[in-house]
Amino acid sequence: MKFLIVIALFISTLFGAELEWTNDYEKALSQATKEKKQIYILITSSSCGWCRKFENTTLQNKAVLKRLKQKFVLVHVDRDMDELPEMFKIDRVPRHYFVTQKGEIIHTFMGYWSSEDFNSLLDDVDKKIKK
Repeated sequence: MKFLIVIALFISTLFGAELEWTNDYEKALSQATKEKKQIYILITSSSCGWCRKFENTTLQNKAVLKRLKQKFVLVHVDRDMDELPEMFKIDRVPRHYFVTQKGEIIHTFMGYWSSEDFNSLLDDVDKKIKK
C-alpha cells in the first residue's frame, strides 16, 4: 500500500510540473527527430529519497521547466519497473542522461542537483550540443 501511495505522489508531481514525460525510449527518439530536439532521460527509483527531492524542488523551478520543455523530449523511467536499453541500466539514482536524436550520449551525471546547479549543467549540455 505504501508503494502505491509513493507512486501516486510521484505521478502527481510529474503532472504538476507541466512537463510531458514518457517512459518509452524508442518513442522519445522518434519524437525528438520530429521536433528537432535532444532527449533528457531521468532515471529514478521508487525508493530513492534524493529522486523525490529532485522532482519536488528542481523539477518545479520555472526556469528549469522552461528550458527542459523548449529543448528536450523528456523521458522518465523507474529503473526497477521500466524497460531501458542496456546502456542506461544503472544501480545508483537519480541518474541524468542527455542524448541526441540518434541515441548518442551527449552528457551524463548523477545525483540531486538544486535548480541553480541544474541550470548550470544545462548550460554545459548546450555547449556540448553546439560543438
